[in-house]
Amino acid sequence: MRGSLGIGLDVPQARFGKTFAAGDTERLRGDGETSAKLRDVMSRKTRVLIVEDEVAIRRGLEDVFVFHGYEVTSTGDGAEGLRMALAGRHDLVLLDVMLPGVDGFTICDRIRAVDRDQPIIMLTAKAADEDIVRGLELGADDYVSKPFSVAQLVLRAKAVLRRAHAGSDAVTRVTLDDDLVLDLTNLAIVRDQATTSLTRREADLLAYLAANPERAVPREELLHRVWGYARGADIETRTVDIHVAKIRRKLEPDPAEPCYLVTVRGAGYRLQVR
Repeated sequence: MRGSLGIGLDVPQARFGKTFAAGDTERLRGDGETSAKLRDVMSRKTRVLIVEDEVAIRRGLEDVFVFHGYEVTSTGDGAEGLRMALAGRHDLVLLDVMLPGVDGFTICDRIRAVDRDQPIIMLTAKAADEDIVRGLELGADDYVSKPFSVAQLVLRAKAVLRRAHAGSDAVTRVTLDDDLVLDLTNLAIVRDQATTSLTRREADLLAYLAANPERAVPREELLHRVWGYARGADIETRTVDIHVAKIRRKLEPDPAEPCYLVTVRGAGYRLQVR
């Protein structure tokens, strides 16, 4: 039996009890590939900051994450949420877009100005591409559109945390042309000595594609390897396609006719590396 918060966010009935739906626990366990580092973080209780102004939703999210063993701090005020986020004591920030005082986009931008690695998931009541793209361009790791289910939200949170705490042996510098280099350590595209900034997730995506130059990489593999989703997880998201479109606007001479980050129909994406 499940309750609803009016806009479609399903949560277990008040304070859980015996109300968590059958099968949810199994779906949320992932594929057993969680790193030892992530397990260490989880053992000391992963800290989650929830910035959401709708009281019913905020309390429901608190219940969900406390139930799953997280240490939760929350606020409904944008200015307070910004102050708490900049304190830097949280492993994950769940950030609503529409907030009183300071909106979620501004908070995300301010966080990224001082911490490019802070895991952030944006919560939006709109599934419009422009809202999603704006959040991702500001450096959010993922987005969740309302209404959303408990299982989907927790899977995404675990995926973002898994990726944040998994060490990386990724490619750090890629030459695409005589005057075009990907400086992934410094999150930049360098063309004729001019630089264009990348978000951490864009750099991670390019690094994974560069490490697999001889083949097209399927979306499902990218979700697993770059975003940290459990293999075979039932996730509905366009985040890979949206990130590819964002990168093309920064990288390609003509984003409508890409020559570096190409689509292989029916197979996935490939980075054309020299």
